[in-house]
Amino acid sequence: MERPVGIFAGRSNLALAERIAACFGQPLGHVTIRNFSDGEIYVRFEESIRGMDVYIIQSTHPGAENWLELLLMIDAARRASADRITAVIPYFGYARQDRKDQPRVSIASKLMADLLTTAGVHRVLTMDLHAPQIQGFFNIPVDHLYGSAVLVEHFRRMAIPDLTVVAPDVGSLKMARAYAKRLHAELAFIDKRRPEPNQAEVLNIIGQVKGRNILIVDDLIDTAGTLVNAARALRAAGAREIRAAATHPILSGPAYERIEGSEELLSVTVTDTVPLRRSSPKIEVLSVAEVFADAIRRIYLHESISTLFVE
Repeated sequence: MERPVGIFAGRSNLALAERIAACFGQPLGHVTIRNFSDGEIYVRFEESIRGMDVYIIQSTHPGAENWLELLLMIDAARRASADRITAVIPYFGYARQDRKDQPRVSIASKLMADLLTTAGVHRVLTMDLHAPQIQGFFNIPVDHLYGSAVLVEHFRRMAIPDLTVVAPDVGSLKMARAYAKRLHAELAFIDKRRPEPNQAEVLNIIGQVKGRNILIVDDLIDTAGTLVNAARALRAAGAREIRAAATHPILSGPAYERIEGSEELLSVTVTDTVPLRRSSPKIEVLSVAEVFADAIRRIYLHESISTLFVE
């Protein structure tokens, strides 16, 4: 007899969680989450989850309370005798701090992996880790999905002629190559250096972009400095229409103003792993709910989900 399934959500991205549950075919479970007067988070499952296969959906974008809320939900589920707990983390925060690249710094993504395991999670399901090697920080199964499952299909339907896919830096080159292959497009990348965090300087464009329509792809957009600088450099190099796509719309600081003020950028397409702070005429959102629902269904039924890993 299969264990019953319980799908629950934290407060960081409730709209996506509701879409995932609807695609799976059942409503979200009842859980109370609130803050006390002093800011402490209180979590209580309002239904029995004893012996259940529990999936807790929570994106962990800033602030840090999203992480703490997820950990408390996992702890509560473990203490309520859930049989298996899977953390469904559409956006895995602190993934950019994945190595000790300077003296006396924290490897924050390793710490987050340790905290999840200590809290009692049995499995992690996430999408487009900024550093895929973070999977190796865990001693439990990690299923790594790709936003390209919906983004590539979107641009395939657009049938953009003379298309070149551009990686805005060397770190996103593998992703850009996968997009280019599946869209039957040319590939280029931008060689840049980053003098300080959240600051980027374009150095060279490697590849043919003159007279081409451009799709810039990356895993996330934070302050949008890299993106708008890349678009400016590509237009100066003779590119025609310039679009961008990214899985995670962090869009912090001046990101919205930069995107909307960019004369070179025609549009930016993102997914709903992170909720937008506000709408923008240049930003289009696609949902990854069906991808996550399919992965949850396959995990529950002990079926292979490797077909969902295609980048």
